[in-house]
Amino acid sequence: MKNKQLGNSGEKAIQKFLEKNKFKIIASNYKSKWGEIDIIAQKKDLISFIEVKTRKTAYFPISQVVNYTKQQKIIKTAKMYIQRHNIYNKICRFDVATVLLSGNSFDIEYIENAFQE
Repeated sequence: MKNKQLGNSGEKAIQKFLEKNKFKIIASNYKSKWGEIDIIAQKKDLISFIEVKTRKTAYFPISQVVNYTKQQKIIKTAKMYIQRHNIYNKICRFDVATVLLSGNSFDIEYIENAFQE
């Protein structure tokens, strides 16, 4: 499986995970001049901006998955999304999901509020 295919399958696995947990997917692969947010999901008054990392092997700790520079790009992109969609009455948070391909299944680790502005 190529990297792009692996990433796409990981994002689909997280979308299913979120939907099972009562989230509605409101955007995927949202791009701005600063970067991209893999998934934007909503559950009641909560908007989650989610970075998904999919791997075949667990070769580094979760704390290193999304570094400070990547966090800042996600934050700027989220601010643009909020402004463009006039979303000022919701709680927003930044989540990170790691997906480890294990045979024909995925092992998911989902971290709510993984970083803040």
